[in-house]
Amino acid sequence: MLELRGITLRYDAPETASATTVLDGIDLTVADGELVVLAGPTGVGKSTLLGVVAGLVPSYTGGTLTGDVLLDGASIVEQPARERAHAIGYVGQNPAAWFVTDSVEEELAFGMEQLGLPAPTMRRRVEETLDLLGIADLRHRDLRTLSGGQQQRVAIGAVLATHPRLLVLDEPTSALDPTAAEDVLATLTRLVHDLGVSVLVAEHRLERVVPFADRLCLLRSDGAVEVGDPAEVLQDAPIAPPLVELGRLAGWQPLPLTVRDARRRAPALKERLGDPPRRDQPAPDADSAVDVRRLVVSHGRTAVLREVDLTLRPGTVTALMGRNGAGKSTLLWALQGRHGAASGTVRVAGQDPARLTPEERRATTGLVPQSPADLLYLETVAAECAAADRAARADAGSCRGLLDRLAPGIDPDRHPRDLSEGQRLALAVAIVLTARPPVLLLDEPTRGLDYPAKRALASLLRELAAEPGAARAILVATHDVEFVAQVADDLVVLAEGEVVSAGPVVPTVSESPAFAPQVTKVLGAGWLRVDDVAARLAAEVAR
Repeated sequence: MLELRGITLRYDAPETASATTVLDGIDLTVADGELVVLAGPTGVGKSTLLGVVAGLVPSYTGGTLTGDVLLDGASIVEQPARERAHAIGYVGQNPAAWFVTDSVEEELAFGMEQLGLPAPTMRRRVEETLDLLGIADLRHRDLRTLSGGQQQRVAIGAVLATHPRLLVLDEPTSALDPTAAEDVLATLTRLVHDLGVSVLVAEHRLERVVPFADRLCLLRSDGAVEVGDPAEVLQDAPIAPPLVELGRLAGWQPLPLTVRDARRRAPALKERLGDPPRRDQPAPDADSAVDVRRLVVSHGRTAVLREVDLTLRPGTVTALMGRNGAGKSTLLWALQGRHGAASGTVRVAGQDPARLTPEERRATTGLVPQSPADLLYLETVAAECAAADRAARADAGSCRGLLDRLAPGIDPDRHPRDLSEGQRLALAVAIVLTARPPVLLLDEPTRGLDYPAKRALASLLRELAAEPGAARAILVATHDVEFVAQVADDLVVLAEGEVVSAGPVVPTVSESPAFAPQVTKVLGAGWLRVDDVAARLAAEVAR
């Protein structure tokens, strides 16, 4: 169906007579009724390649494109995006940037209107899509009032409603809770198997999508491309989901791609490992850094948070989870001071953040929002890092050092808006962390980050939380259960604006199928990370 031949994209810099090669001789085919996953390190060019397929690159990004794109054997490389839209549906990493209407129902119908479909057909497809994605209750909602995950589902629905032959999706589950992500991927799989729709999807959370993939296309940092059976490609890949890492460690062949396959092989490994490791909770300070009591926050007449109690103490990392629309982002903004309380109290370092000036808030609380580009306003990465160092009165190079831990190798002269989504996120995180405020709030900080970057971020947050003489309270709102397993001491779960569960991370995730990481699902309660397994096996060898 779709064929890419020798796709190469370069950005020229006339003033230096140099060029940056983003894609170099990429060959790839996507057959009818096939789901192909595109993987690779942060910033390797996955989104750019999807943009080439959709017709957005280089038309809207600049650069020099060579090679060819064929659809059913006919070249479409010169066709603009609007002329491909009937056959190729595209959903980008930032769904809100693509919305053109005000309500969910209008957005689902807009693409079909542009294709000139009859009104009865549009009506039927809108209803089908609402049910397919489980968003019928959002039908009349204003798009601006939706959570990031809800917006993502609407964006996918707007493309599905046009019935394209090829779906091109860039991180379609990054803002979705685990259950919603499974529902969306199951829907895509049904379209592939039952209707012959083809899907090309870029994703960093391979643990979610690999079980559904027919083939995996791995873009490597050195420009090499490997395409094949997912288990074979992941055999020595530099990025791999926890299940594959566990399989490598245990010597399982072929590598398991589903929890079910791994559990069948796990008995012998569990016998070798013995009892799970003990996890000592950190000894936090007696005084709380954040104290929330019976908090109610409303948007208009709708209560988003209801009677929320929360305590964060220096020295701990707390994960905040819950389905899309549960109120996680609202709680973070209430702690930052942007959202005032309808009732109840919020105290950060003993003060009500809603009553502080912006400068006073920044001195006590650092927040990385879901849209990291909101924090970036200068012309180069170097300028952003230098400004962060000056604002925080930190040593020169502090911000750049943090950035290199999360996403190494970013050109300091690049414009922040030209970075990949994951690189922009890493830069925003580095800017906020440079100030080292006593309370850190992060909203979906792993979107667009590969596995090594997420491990680096987890390590950095653990260091900041436990820094001698300057321990911090850190709250991370996320849907990434594997990241929670790496970083969190405690877990708080929100549902319908209420705290339904709170406690140490191990028992909380062990009791919840939705929030359990892959290692827990395979080896049982108490086992969270592949690192735990590696340490136990290394100790066994040492004996």
